[in-house]
Amino acid sequence: MDRELPLLAEAPRGRLPVLQWLAQYQPQWLAPDLLAGATAAAVVIPKALAYATIAGLPVQVGLYTALVPMAVYALLGTSRPLSVSTTTTLAILAGAALAPLAAGGPAALAVACATLTLLVGVMLFAAGLLRLGFIANFISEPVLVGFKAGIGIVIIVDQVPKLLGVHFTKGDFVHNIGAIALNLPHTSWATLAVAVAMVVILLGLEHVSPRAPAPLVAVVAGILAMKFLDLGRFGVEAVGNVPTGLPSPTLPDWHLLATLAPAAAGIALMSFTESIAAARAFAESNEPPPGANRELLATGLANAAGALLGAMPAGGGTSQTAVNRRAGARSQLAGLVTSALALATLLLLAPFIGAMPQATLAAVVAVYSVGLIEPHEFRAIRQVRRTEFTWALVAMAGVMLLGTLQGILVAIIVSLLALAYQVSDPAVHVLARKPGTNVFRALSSEHPHDETYPGLLMLRPEGRIFFANANRLGSKVTELIAEQRPQVVALHLRGVFDLEYTALKMWIEAEKRLRAAGVTIWLVGMNPGVFAMVRQSPLGEALGEERMFHNLEQAVAAWRARGLGAATPPTGTAPAPGPSA
Repeated sequence: MDRELPLLAEAPRGRLPVLQWLAQYQPQWLAPDLLAGATAAAVVIPKALAYATIAGLPVQVGLYTALVPMAVYALLGTSRPLSVSTTTTLAILAGAALAPLAAGGPAALAVACATLTLLVGVMLFAAGLLRLGFIANFISEPVLVGFKAGIGIVIIVDQVPKLLGVHFTKGDFVHNIGAIALNLPHTSWATLAVAVAMVVILLGLEHVSPRAPAPLVAVVAGILAMKFLDLGRFGVEAVGNVPTGLPSPTLPDWHLLATLAPAAAGIALMSFTESIAAARAFAESNEPPPGANRELLATGLANAAGALLGAMPAGGGTSQTAVNRRAGARSQLAGLVTSALALATLLLLAPFIGAMPQATLAAVVAVYSVGLIEPHEFRAIRQVRRTEFTWALVAMAGVMLLGTLQGILVAIIVSLLALAYQVSDPAVHVLARKPGTNVFRALSSEHPHDETYPGLLMLRPEGRIFFANANRLGSKVTELIAEQRPQVVALHLRGVFDLEYTALKMWIEAEKRLRAAGVTIWLVGMNPGVFAMVRQSPLGEALGEERMFHNLEQAVAAWRARGLGAATPPTGTAPAPGPSA
């Protein structure tokens, strides 16, 4: 179990987390932290500007998000390298939630954004207080792979009009695909040329010099081209006015709470899932592991503070955290440096940002959204299990066809259905003995000389046996008994860690029916909890001590004592390979 740092209310001697990591700070970390913070800022700030456009928000909202949540997390978070602003996933989820409210104008949109972000923060903080960090484990990896791929495809399609310089009324995914096809003849070739140049810069630098701040280079190149080549007269659109200075406080609208709460819950879940995944992925062995519940508190407060100062929903990003770590980040000070540079950008560089081509931001978004689509992950999942590959495809299709917010619900439902499917179909292995040993393993064509005992059927079920899978397990055992017609069935229960009452009652009835049919049940290798439950039940009374054994060796010895125990190699077609007993 991960060792977590204390919660806010439990911090030793009332010290804030920032005081804890400052107390451990080493002078030799200062230079790497300053360099890492500056390097991360060169990536985070341009991407934050671009991600604000995904959400349909003014570009300065991205700067506010790189300023406030970044600083708050650095003061309260447990992960040293985690870089917290916004991500492609959070941006498109926020955009889907805010789109219906955008008709009220910029002021109404700002209030709606503040309300949404505050809700996300409150939900994350409340989940931390309730110690619900385990919830992130409820989305399986294949489903998350499919969900992110769907998000990536949706974002790329959403940016294509900006890359082409065309305009149409946005709709669902299928509508947007059709509208793009219809508007291809109206492409602005100057805008497309800018977009292609930006993509070449981004991909070229990633290939030639992976450590270079490619987004920053693309942004600077776009601004310079707009100014010196006078691209505006060719129809290339600029970002427009970006206000200089600190963000103005924005109060939420309490009347929007019910409207935005479902979307906020989905965004909070994805914010935490991405944050904890990035924090764990880039934690080094000599660092305190990030605590799930402590991270909920920190990201919750980061979002709540950002909401009041114009930020959009925030979370830890994998790519920007990777940049921060590769650049040498040693502590949360690197995040404070990134935040300080976002502030400097707001105060000094806002007019230059306004001159940037829209196609530049669209290219940044599109290039980095491609990273969400991981064909190699789909291939890996398919090689391991086709069923889980199907779950990934369903999650991806859910996002594309139903929408991003509904896609989260699809992803969660698919994950839970996948879990239900797995637990409802427990494995049952027929066991055989490795010749000359006391090793019992699943009967397999890989071990054709393993020994079985005529009249003795040794079975090993696995997992928790409860009301949802007891009937299925019983059906599998019944089929094997009907096929092999044994006198004794030895159930090796070492792999059964829990036995629910409904399942126990079914076993009691099954034992009666088998006994009437001349088949005896033996129970082998029960763990203490299962043994205590069985012993106190009618099943235990029916079996008695003489039909419950500590291990399979004792069961086989009892079988041999009957005088029928000569071992024989298995005949017929063996079941599929299984793990050793």
